Amino acid sequence: MLREVLAGAGALVCGRRLFDLTNGWDDNHPIGAPVVVVTHRAPGDAAKWPRTTFVDGVARAREIAGDRHVSIASADIARQALDLGLVDEVCISLVPVLLGNGIPYFADLTDAPHRFDDPTVIQGKGATHLWYRVRR
Repeated sequence: MLREVLAGAGALVCGRRLFDLTNGWDDNHPIGAPVVVVTHRAPGDAAKWPRTTFVDGVARAREIAGDRHVSIASADIARQALDLGLVDEVCISLVPVLLGNGIPYFADLTDAPHRFDDPTVIQGKGATHLWYRVRR
């Protein structure tokens, strides 16, 4: 089910930090969707990634996705989108690793609390995925 959901993405939103860490997935993200990088500083060699769009907001991702859904793979952008009411579902993937640092996905929410419906639980190999619908 998780792969089917991810395969249905029309766009993947990430921030510049993740984009740089992954070298833009060599312009071929594993889910096959175009990548939208939210940044105030596009790389000078942006033409190297023709399937990647560099923007300063998430609205362009919706246009690119068309009738398909938009996935957000950035803690800060996900938090902002949740606060703005742009998020319909939240997927939390639990893995048996404690990283010890990084940006918490739900820190500093300005419009908290956000409420979710009961999760759909997907048990994977080495991970448990919890899918929540956002209550409106």
